[in-house]
Amino acid sequence: MTEYGRGRGPEPWHPEDPLYGDQGWTGHQTQQGQVPHAGAPQQQEYPQEPQYQQQYQQYPEYQQPQYPQQQYPQQGQYPQQAQQPQQQQQYMQGQYPQQQYAEQPQAYAQQQPQQPQQPVYDSQGWDTGQGQYTAAAQTDLYAGVDPYTQQPVAGYPGEAPDLYSTEDAYAPPQPPGRRHLEPEPVEEPEAAEEPEESPLAAGGGRDGDDGDGDGDGRRGGRSKGGKPKKRSGTACLVAAVVILGVVGGGGYYGYNYIKARFSSAEDFAGEGSGDIVDVEIPKGSGLMQMGLILKKAGVVASGQAFVDAASKLPPGKAIQAGVYPLRKKMSAASAVEVMSDPSKLNVITVSEGMRNSAVYAAIDKKLGQQEGTTAETAKREAKNLGLPAWANNDPKLIDPLEGFLYPARYDLSKDSTPDSLLKQMVKNATEKYAELGIEGKAKELGLENPLQVVTVASLVNAEGKNHDDFRKMAEVVYNRLKKTNDVTNQKLQFDSTYNYVKNQSEINFNLKEAQAFDNPYNTHFIKGLPTGPINNPGLDALTATLNPDHGGWMFFVSVDGNTTTFTKTYEEHTKLADEFQQRQKQKNGG
Repeated sequence: MTEYGRGRGPEPWHPEDPLYGDQGWTGHQTQQGQVPHAGAPQQQEYPQEPQYQQQYQQYPEYQQPQYPQQQYPQQGQYPQQAQQPQQQQQYMQGQYPQQQYAEQPQAYAQQQPQQPQQPVYDSQGWDTGQGQYTAAAQTDLYAGVDPYTQQPVAGYPGEAPDLYSTEDAYAPPQPPGRRHLEPEPVEEPEAAEEPEESPLAAGGGRDGDDGDGDGDGRRGGRSKGGKPKKRSGTACLVAAVVILGVVGGGGYYGYNYIKARFSSAEDFAGEGSGDIVDVEIPKGSGLMQMGLILKKAGVVASGQAFVDAASKLPPGKAIQAGVYPLRKKMSAASAVEVMSDPSKLNVITVSEGMRNSAVYAAIDKKLGQQEGTTAETAKREAKNLGLPAWANNDPKLIDPLEGFLYPARYDLSKDSTPDSLLKQMVKNATEKYAELGIEGKAKELGLENPLQVVTVASLVNAEGKNHDDFRKMAEVVYNRLKKTNDVTNQKLQFDSTYNYVKNQSEINFNLKEAQAFDNPYNTHFIKGLPTGPINNPGLDALTATLNPDHGGWMFFVSVDGNTTTFTKTYEEHTKLADEFQQRQKQKNGG
């Protein structure tokens, strides 16, 4: 870098020079002496005192003097005082002290008469701030002076030349608001033929340039020589490919959107022409999720077609979760018709009060097994299916699994087997019994073990019709089991137990024959509870068994087959029983 305004030609900065370093536009250590325009008399800010030079000698070599920094008023607001030529010359020679302003307040009090000044502009057209301002407000001789302001050509004898106009000089400095680093332009190799120069190349600068620059590209113009850059053919090709990709991609997605929005969804015709596949619909699936599952299985052509068909179902007729046997390539309407029919589900539903014999037959049918396969598996694997420890192994039990195939819906898959289904049912029953706490409540109810709780619940479920009936029916059981019962002599006399032994469900049977039939399950013959449960009780029957009505009921009779009437005395029961028998004779034409 060259030193401007210090000699006849460019010289390098030297560390011993007191003006060494650049403090920016607001620094004070590299400020130049202010030169008036067109030889105007110089101004003096502070009187010269000899002790300044002596104090300056105290600083070690290569060390910048330190003095408090402060903000100074902007230029052009206060008048300046005349400077003595001798003082100006000293400053230009680097001898003017730059410290002790704060230590000599008495020196600042001596002010020279103010002289009105006209605004002074440099060669760049900027106001140097040498207008009038109040000397009393000025606290620094060189505050507000632009250290890089270009000096006038003819100011006074011996003035330094303008080094900005030399060939090797840098471009004139920019004001603080316009200082932005710009990247150096990259010049490309010159082409064989010189392109025609643009009229704009002559200016070379941006708005506000004085046009005297050499157009080196630092001010936003072209590089030296004014040669325009050539655009690469590869870049143009890449740009064209990108544009085509954007346009093509937008057109593709736009086409798909319009097709999906306004055209009908793809669909098959008919009830299917392919193989039968089992499709499992998980719980909580929405229509679109169902449609996508069916499409993946090859049942329907599109998920949207299934959604459109399923949306036409009547309110309240929803498609349930489960496994459906469906044909491939079915129309969406046909698939919806099959799936909206619960009987078409590939599931086994164990209803409340259902006997094990019926459950075994349903499993054989759904799995395509030979009749009796599941019953044989239950008998052979009873100890390996997960029964609880309190399920006794009494040899008088007709079926050890009775009461442990919990009522629920069980979805089937291609991997389902009689063994896997039985294990799942036993598991559900065991978990539910533990949740209800039947082991701890057995003694409270006057029963011997938890299995008797399940047995009472199975009787309640077989004889009652609803939850209210179940609670009253449980009360009847507990009252008849009491040792103080001298009416039935602790016999329950439930027809359902006789029907279980006979594997039938008859209302009209020979009572005398039932009373004479010796079987541990026949409560017309034995006292107390049967050996084990007679069906698989549901949750309502279980909770009613654990919380009976306590109404003192001892008898009940079904008047019309749907309504059950409960009584406390034998006389009331006999009267209702005679009425029932009379209606049965009339019904049978007797």
